[in-house]
Amino acid sequence: MIWDYFLFSLQSFRARKTRTFLTTLGIFIGIAAVVSLISLSSGLEEAIVGQFSEIGTDILTVQAAETGYGPPGSTAAKKLTEDDFEAIEKVKGVKNVAKRYIRVINLEFKDEIKYIYTTTLPEKTEVRKIVLDAMNLELVEGRMLKIGDKNKVVIGNNYYSQNVFPKKIRLRDDVLINGKEFEVVGILEKAGNPQLNGIVLFNEETFEELLGIENEVDLLIVQIDNPDNIEKITKDMEKALRKSRDVVRGKEDFGIQTPQEAVEALTSILGVIQAVIVGIAGISLIVGGIGIMNTMYTSVLERTREIGIMKSIGAKNSDILVIFLIESGILGLVGGGIGVILGVGFSKLVEVGARIALGPSILQASFSLFLILGSLGFAFLVGMVSGILPAKQASDLEPVEALRK
Repeated sequence: MIWDYFLFSLQSFRARKTRTFLTTLGIFIGIAAVVSLISLSSGLEEAIVGQFSEIGTDILTVQAAETGYGPPGSTAAKKLTEDDFEAIEKVKGVKNVAKRYIRVINLEFKDEIKYIYTTTLPEKTEVRKIVLDAMNLELVEGRMLKIGDKNKVVIGNNYYSQNVFPKKIRLRDDVLINGKEFEVVGILEKAGNPQLNGIVLFNEETFEELLGIENEVDLLIVQIDNPDNIEKITKDMEKALRKSRDVVRGKEDFGIQTPQEAVEALTSILGVIQAVIVGIAGISLIVGGIGIMNTMYTSVLERTREIGIMKSIGAKNSDILVIFLIESGILGLVGGGIGVILGVGFSKLVEVGARIALGPSILQASFSLFLILGSLGFAFLVGMVSGILPAKQASDLEPVEALRK
């Protein structure tokens, strides 16, 4: 019986193709927005969480409390110091500690100056590997900095592939940094993170000499020996830093971020973004639902005589109600199906565009079965709900009155 109702609804759609398409327009725009944007944000989340997993769950980040916007550590009222570095090194369970500097320098090439953010590599082999793994850097030309290299730098891909300066910087070119000459020994491969494409890498000691840094650090990267003891080690680090920085509990002027906290912060932000996306797309779905309701009311008026004939040969009110509900539900489902196809296509297009623009990109689309089926189910539900009042009106028609119209 239900199959007969379904076939009957399809015949009705064939007779009104243009109206059917226009009715589903609002539905498939909303569903396309939901599918494409949520799939992209989900893919982004999965990729970033995956990168955190590759870096490892044994890496913690320490930085001073910030007072404004800028590179990590740059706006701290009281920066981290060598004493803090040594205090953390002594904490039981800490395997390695790496100092990091993130500062602004002036880079001059062919008589043109640019002000850019730059960072450093530690001078110890074991901690240098931590930093390189965390940044996930690959070279397109040349070599990475060696421990002990003086007046040598590795540059981001933008200086090699784009017209940042009047002339592109090549391997073995000399550049002036803060008025001092450096040789380019390596060029980084294009990264998914745009910030990495514009950096300049220094050895730690060379950078300290260049900027006259004596007793301050922007960031500390800490590797612990056992991730299962991360809570205890973090508390011991906090205790050591309170003593080193002469602050009491509750008045800490520093922060320690664990991998779990970083992932939770990220997923929280993406969750809010997804909620906003669904809310905006919901407006389109409401408009689409009103369109379905309007179409179904029109359909009832056009098919009044047809309803009278069906009732006169034995159709019950419930039969008429089901027919029109299925018809409105299918309208929603058709709109949802088109929306899913468009959403998948749009998100894949964005993914390809991002890969072309950024190289190996973390912007990838992720399509879960729940997202696809949920979108289709919700579109069908919107159609059904929108058709309730028109279907009720159709089922309440008296056969004699319907045949007279």
